[in-house]
Amino acid sequence: MKRAYLDHNATTPLRAEARDAMLAAMDVVGNPSSVHAEGRAAKGIVEKARVQLAEAVGASGADVVFTSGATEAAALALAGRGLKAAPIEHDAVHAWVDPVLPIVDGKVVVDDPAGSVVQLANSETGIVQDLPKGLAVSDITQGFGRVPFAFSWAGVEMIFLSAHKFGGPKGVGALIFPAGTDVAAQIKGGGQEMGRRSGTENVIAIAGMGAAAVAAQADLAAGKWDRVAKLRNILEKAIEAAEKSTIFVGKGVSRLPNTSCFATPGWKGETQVMAMDLAGCAVSAGSACSSGKVKTSRVLQALSLDDEVAAGALRVSLGLETTEEEVMRFVQAWTEKRARRRAA
Repeated sequence: MKRAYLDHNATTPLRAEARDAMLAAMDVVGNPSSVHAEGRAAKGIVEKARVQLAEAVGASGADVVFTSGATEAAALALAGRGLKAAPIEHDAVHAWVDPVLPIVDGKVVVDDPAGSVVQLANSETGIVQDLPKGLAVSDITQGFGRVPFAFSWAGVEMIFLSAHKFGGPKGVGALIFPAGTDVAAQIKGGGQEMGRRSGTENVIAIAGMGAAAVAAQADLAAGKWDRVAKLRNILEKAIEAAEKSTIFVGKGVSRLPNTSCFATPGWKGETQVMAMDLAGCAVSAGSACSSGKVKTSRVLQALSLDDEVAAGALRVSLGLETTEEEVMRFVQAWTEKRARRRAA
């Protein structure tokens, strides 16, 4: 059975550009902290990726610290700062902030940008936020490469992201901030990454991240996500026609072009995920980091959905390679399962 992978917000397939860069990096033996030729070659790969990533996010000249992912980058940016955020932030942010910022019609209300954290886009709902100038930190993990963003005009002090959300490898991320900004290291040791993050750099993964960032930004600039948005709209119209009780979260506000979060009261999201998996379609009931946890989505609760509705939420997230045939295969499987459930 040919499967339809519709869970790109959890992780994206590795881009060809990233794979090629990683394969080339595998042949470089040196430690990037070594001063001999082999070490300099490895260091050159890291520095090339640093420039690639900075330019892709519109942060030329800024400091880029490579980490093991967005979770570590969030800790590096947020630890000990006492910043405020809305309860819709990812758990990696939620662990370090005071989640008190209000939400109106899906948008976070910020009264003190310099003391606040606001995500660019939500992984569960796809809702895109309007980032205020002077914002302390933004998690751009889900939004980078899918919606327009540049560090140079966003007016944010720090941003962080993870490679596997835009076609890079898993296990590598980065924190980006103005050159010379004081950041207290959370991992101490040999003083790598300008003293902000010790530990030998993951040269292979970093190479893949840099190449993927360049390719992701090029795809966005070429308008490739417009086709994906049309597929998302086709999916939602078909689901709405099949089940009038289904609620589409965030449909009236700006969303990621690939993301549809919809809730069907009385049909648990986890049950839907398993049914779709058996039908050959990979989807999710929310953030991949929360999978397996039997609890109502904190994000959906913060958006004022009651527990019964929130419990029936399903997230479908498309990718650049997703086809209309895959979308309609999911719709057919979902509607068939829903009809059987109603008839039972």
